[in-house]
Amino acid sequence: MADTATASPTRTTPTPGPAPAPAPAPQVPDTRVPTVIADDVHVIYKVHGAGSRKGGAAAALSRIFSRGPAPGIREVHAVKGVSFIAYKGEAIGLIGTNGSGKSTLLSAIAGLQPVARGRIFSHGQPSLLGVNAALMNDLTGERNVVLGGLAMGMTKQQIRERCQGIVDFSGINEKGDFISLPMRTYSSGMGARLRFSIAAAKDHDVLMIDEALATGDAAFQRRSQARIEELREQAGTVFLVSHGIGTVRATCDRAIWLESGVLRMDGPAAEVCDAYEAFTRSR
Repeated sequence: MADTATASPTRTTPTPGPAPAPAPAPQVPDTRVPTVIADDVHVIYKVHGAGSRKGGAAAALSRIFSRGPAPGIREVHAVKGVSFIAYKGEAIGLIGTNGSGKSTLLSAIAGLQPVARGRIFSHGQPSLLGVNAALMNDLTGERNVVLGGLAMGMTKQQIRERCQGIVDFSGINEKGDFISLPMRTYSSGMGARLRFSIAAAKDHDVLMIDEALATGDAAFQRRSQARIEELREQAGTVFLVSHGIGTVRATCDRAIWLESGVLRMDGPAAEVCDAYEAFTRSR
């Protein structure tokens, strides 16, 4: 009988190929709600210098009919191509040296300063502290609380309910019954504190504060910062213009640095403030 040989099966080792590419990370949608969008904003205004009134009414009438430019007028390009998006719940510090366009930018956002180029979109009506709560020197503080509240859209009932809280918050009655005196008897600091107190009594989609926290004692500044935190928690957006970098660090989570009308930096408040302080030290 012939022997039958049984062949062993051949084992083939597969050649390793390239590793599969990792699956792309899932995109997390941005659920933040924009409140202000500035798109390439330029603000240019005209300044009437000395001599622009030369010649009186007759000369002015002549220029009107001749359609020639008035002498002594120059254009100031205060804001140059600024773009950013602000979101609900943010407190944004606006910093920069004097004449950098910070207050001009806030006026443009509030609709008080026309934009030469670019566009600004806002959710609701931005409130600029010191303008929306414009006070009259010949009226008492109490009447100005009513006037400022009405100017911001509060009802008479809301003003009555919040009037005492506004006075207490401002602290202007701590050394006497100043609320019953005309505003012209107030110091500039007392007027600024009352303006802030009126503006802070209302919930805002966008509240812009121009140097308001620079006045008042430490207790008022603490109350102001606490109120800003409340506004943020109520899904509002706060812009704060201040030369006090410590105030921006303590109050804001984001900062925008303008220099000569140009946006130099936009990011976390601590980082932007550090860069700005390094810039000012090197000048």
